[in-house]
Amino acid sequence: MRLLFSLLVAAGCAVSVPAVALDFPASPPADRPLNGYVTGVEADGSITFRLYAPSAKAVSVVLGARDPIALQRADNGVWSAKTEPLKPNLYEYYFNIDGFRSIDTGTNAPKPQRQVNTSLILVPGSILDTRNVPHGDLRLVTLHSKALKSERQMYVYTPPGYDQGSKRLPVLYLYHGFGDTAASWVTQGRAPQILDNLLAEKKIRPMIVVIPDTETDIPEAIAENVAGSERRKTFYPVNAEAADRELIEDLIPYMNDHYRVRRHADGRAVAGLSQGGYQALVSGLSHLGTFGWVATFSGVSTTTVPNKAVEAALNDPAKLNRVLRNFTVTVGSKDQVTGKDIAGLKAILDEKKIKHEYHEYPGLQHEMDVWRPSLIAFLQTVFQK
Repeated sequence: MRLLFSLLVAAGCAVSVPAVALDFPASPPADRPLNGYVTGVEADGSITFRLYAPSAKAVSVVLGARDPIALQRADNGVWSAKTEPLKPNLYEYYFNIDGFRSIDTGTNAPKPQRQVNTSLILVPGSILDTRNVPHGDLRLVTLHSKALKSERQMYVYTPPGYDQGSKRLPVLYLYHGFGDTAASWVTQGRAPQILDNLLAEKKIRPMIVVIPDTETDIPEAIAENVAGSERRKTFYPVNAEAADRELIEDLIPYMNDHYRVRRHADGRAVAGLSQGGYQALVSGLSHLGTFGWVATFSGVSTTTVPNKAVEAALNDPAKLNRVLRNFTVTVGSKDQVTGKDIAGLKAILDEKKIKHEYHEYPGLQHEMDVWRPSLIAFLQTVFQK
């Protein structure tokens, strides 16, 4: 391109250069600190949301499942609103700017998603904090999946002291939900911090946690190619079958070959949230000799997405009760996304007298405030017997 430009000039040709736009979006003044222009957590645990948008007509923030909070514009172009003191937690939010949904570009914590549309902010003071305790290692592993015929990535958490040890450890395979990525359990789920802190408190056994990508992206199951209304009919069944093949044929063998892991059902668990909860059901109940521990957090179930292998397992309660050490089911009481799925699953478990632990979180919907506590509780159950 530079050579062509030079030749045209040398030949005396008129060259039209596009004018530089002068209406760039405004930036905060360079002579002032940014803390007055960006979102922050106050000393009392409240959050002050700030957005520098001098030309905006109306700005609001949606914090979790709350009603939108209107921001007020100051003379310097900063829109802001302050919440009441909030309990320690990791909160999810987004801005509505003149009808446009936006992440908070003034923070470094977008939620990991296939299409990023929310931001995260931590109010410290809970088990989600990064504390001064021994820390495990988190590795991002790239491997070739023969089952999917593609390169895949997964996160592997190993507990503090793993590299200096010799003992084989149990493994939890932990799946994320629809629209998210493998980084979701790491960043929004705070799984590494939860594991570090529970280990430091001696509330859980040392374990390895594998966080795969629930979405397989095979040509027949690309999430963005399927309408939401058709997801349960066409996407979930095909993707779950492919992810199950990947888990059994690729991920477990990889872990067996590259890590010191226990290789029997008592030392292997599978869990997940929402779509990942369906994956846990499909893989956990289809391979009862492979997994001894299964958990679904607000998971899709065979109530809306049939699966012959899962249904066959549920129809053999004696075997299920004999093989599984623990079967955990959780949901928010106001879940409008998979509440029907969990209600249907629980009805089957009760009718067939299949042993399980059930917990309903009052007043909560389809949200991480159900799934993080579910993980915390399950971690304190798994591999204990």
